[in-house]
Amino acid sequence: MTTTNTSVRKAVIPAAGLGTRFLPATKAMPKEMLPVVDKPAIQYVVEEAVSVGLTDILMITGRNKRALEDHFDRVPSLEATLEAKGDTTKLEAIQAASNLGDIHYVRQGDPMGLGHAVLRAKQHVGYEPFAVLLGDDLIDARDELLSKMIEVQAKTGGSVVALIEVEPSQISAYGCADIDETDMNGFVRIRKLVEKPDAAEAPSNLAVIGRYVLHPAVFDVLERTEPGRGGEIQLTDALQELAAGDGEGYGVYGVVFRGRRYDTGDKLSYLKACVQLACDSDDLGPGLREWLPEFTSSLAK
Repeated sequence: MTTTNTSVRKAVIPAAGLGTRFLPATKAMPKEMLPVVDKPAIQYVVEEAVSVGLTDILMITGRNKRALEDHFDRVPSLEATLEAKGDTTKLEAIQAASNLGDIHYVRQGDPMGLGHAVLRAKQHVGYEPFAVLLGDDLIDARDELLSKMIEVQAKTGGSVVALIEVEPSQISAYGCADIDETDMNGFVRIRKLVEKPDAAEAPSNLAVIGRYVLHPAVFDVLERTEPGRGGEIQLTDALQELAAGDGEGYGVYGVVFRGRRYDTGDKLSYLKACVQLACDSDDLGPGLREWLPEFTSSLAK
């Protein structure tokens, strides 16, 4: 779904993580470059940003992340080889990755948490609202989320997070939203965020996922936010302050997403995402959907 917006122009994609859950595969390759069917995970995220008009993209990277820059750069020798072979399909595919948007890069340096990574974007973003997209969550291109979040940010003047409904038993794996009021226009106001609560103590079953549209006031808050959970500067802590305060840029809201989301945060969920997206693809889907019941039935024997 392609939507044009005017209130938000820039996207920030933190990509400095070490990918330790995917070792040894990520020893020499960034986890963001792990393939999901036929594209690296990071390309899905960039395409999502571009689809809603966010063509000015800043990636927050770290050491050993040069492959990210190479992927979105041109490779003239490869293009020439494919063109000489007449392989226009592959040629168009690699050129598409190089022409997605105006992509910039800055290193995080010390791995001091998501809040610190977002703070590294301050100079590039300036004083305007911006989107943050995390690579662990892939949102299906046919479903609307980011454009809705941008609309809510423009309407409220605060910051917006994406929420999904999960089974109460699963909420301890997520940040949880304690909502204050529900709006009939498809978003809620957040009173506070509780990081990975026990199921019995969770204020709701609304879990935070990796999409944010933030007011630039978050930068001032992050600059004075002390390291929290894990000794890192947590974006959640800054959002807590914004949710509780008053004034320009304060207030945090949530858009509840009920569309198709693919979690690539650990090995099992990554494998599930690959299968889901492959089943839905035009070229691989028919054969894979035919084979899967045969394969799963053989497991029960």
